[in-house]
Amino acid sequence: MLVILLLFFGGKKIPELMKGLGSGIKEFKDAVKEEEKPSTKEEPK
Repeated sequence: MLVILLLFFGGKKIPELMKGLGSGIKEFKDAVKEEEKPSTKEEPK
């Protein structure tokens, strides 16, 4: 799979792609945590 990425994007583009992928995953995890916070807190009736 790595060889295919090298063929398509070249050696210089791969670090940029990985950086973008990593930041995207981090943002997704942060969004999931934000979604969970209100649901774990029970409101008194």
